[in-house]
Amino acid sequence: MPAHHQESRMPDRLLTAPLAAVEDYFQRSHGQWHSQRRYYTLKSGDVQEVISTIGVTALTQGDRDLLDLAALHQLDVDLLCGACVTWQSEYQGPEGKTQEGRTVFGVLGDRLYRDSGFATRKPVIARFQLNNPDTLTLRSEYGGSSFEEECRLIGQHYRTRQTIISRAGEEIMIGQYLEQRLA
Repeated sequence: MPAHHQESRMPDRLLTAPLAAVEDYFQRSHGQWHSQRRYYTLKSGDVQEVISTIGVTALTQGDRDLLDLAALHQLDVDLLCGACVTWQSEYQGPEGKTQEGRTVFGVLGDRLYRDSGFATRKPVIARFQLNNPDTLTLRSEYGGSSFEEECRLIGQHYRTRQTIISRAGEEIMIGQYLEQRLA
């Protein structure tokens, strides 16, 4: 029987993770967001501004996107919860461009499985913490770089995000985001 049809039996140590808090965080992130962000390239001083519309759909165990993500990562258990994020971005400036995409996140233990990373279309795994009910932090490493991300809900209508990208132990880029709920 395929893994996604089997009953999920999780070791007790993984069930002790604050799953209800993580599910609540994704539920409170659910909706449409207007995102204003800036990427600062530290060595050159270049700044890139991006305006985006972001859609966040909270996912629960057994959702097709989570089943597909578990299969992509060759997991033999179901992911417990997660989110599907879509975006349409307008890069500002003389070389402006439009970009759109979609990514899926799924939680298992202290890991956040992703179908793609911040700077790659390949699947990645991040370690995450929910430092408090409003602040999710992630850390992933791939392609010779490390990515530290913090996503913080501020009330019901705002959230901030920050990404710090490092290579060979040196910070090379910082992304800062202010997002306002549209719906």
